[in-house]
Amino acid sequence: MAMELATDIYGYTANFPKEEKYGLVGQIQRAVVSISSNIAEGASRKSEIEFIHFLEIALGSAFELETQQ
Repeated sequence: MAMELATDIYGYTANFPKEEKYGLVGQIQRAVVSISSNIAEGASRKSEIEFIHFLEIALGSAFELETQQ
């Protein structure tokens, strides 16, 4: 699901004005990639506490993404 979100967001941001390419578009794209990346990294950790920590970071990125749209 997170990868589908990233694909959708990249398509969505393709329609933004070119002057936003390195500003808002870049920030939105980094936030959406951060979500799945942190979930994956957390899943590789050995403890549930570490996994939860990375899920919290992913959640923060999701809120960031929501704010920027």
